[in-house]
Amino acid sequence: MSNVTTEMQTTNELTSVLNTQLANWSLLGVKLHNYHWFVKGPQFFTLHAKFEELYNLAADYVDEIAERILAIGGKPAATMTEYLKLATIQEATGENSAEQMVEALVSDFNTIIEGLSAGIELAGEHGDDPTADLMIGIKTELEKQNWMFSAFLGK
Repeated sequence: MSNVTTEMQTTNELTSVLNTQLANWSLLGVKLHNYHWFVKGPQFFTLHAKFEELYNLAADYVDEIAERILAIGGKPAATMTEYLKLATIQEATGENSAEQMVEALVSDFNTIIEGLSAGIELAGEHGDDPTADLMIGIKTELEKQNWMFSAFLGK
């Protein structure tokens, strides 16, 4: 294979991984807004603020990931149709208790972490340190959030 073909294949593989992340974070942003608006109960003030913090974080990640895709020569997914097709997490289901919302986020974060781990490995194999670094930073943040949510849930 020529260098150009190899570079295109690498770009396509990394773009695919990053587009899955982009889709997950876009869908998660919508889900977090849903949770922010509909959380009820004694944890309302705590979770209402936390969900806002997280949907702002999601918006930042969407932008960073899309810009990285463009920087490596790929095309970021940019429609809800694409996001729903590519995402490995699910939309909010509706009437969830505060605890169910947090449990769903822990599950979503674990799914996203798995994808990030695979992406970090792929970026490393191809010597793409900036892409690996981006994903390592996101993974680190999600691990911290999961630790805090587990403490919130008493687990």
